[in-house]
Amino acid sequence: MSGLPNCPKCNSEYTYEDGSLFVCPECAHEWTLISDSDHTEENKSIKDVNGNVLNDGDTITIIKDLKVKGSSSILKIGTKVKNIRLVDGDHNIDCKIDGFGAMKLKSEFVKKI
Repeated sequence: MSGLPNCPKCNSEYTYEDGSLFVCPECAHEWTLISDSDHTEENKSIKDVNGNVLNDGDTITIIKDLKVKGSSSILKIGTKVKNIRLVDGDHNIDCKIDGFGAMKLKSEFVKKI
């Protein structure tokens, strides 16, 4: 086409630019031209709402009332969560909340204590 790179995921040639990202219309993969080693380093550091780097075993606090999908209960602001585990995916914190059970949280809704 116009010299744009093929999609690294599905090798489609129909990629297009969207700001600083490249987008594949066939598999919806988005990427930048940062090398893979830089990209994996970037994914390894998960940060809380204040920009503090989170680690396995940290204690965090929920900063916003969160509705729990599939339940009528709500996780209240200020709920303390101990001994978190970082995982890959959309919800990047795996934890067990006292009185509630196992839960996956997004790092944008928590702050490190």
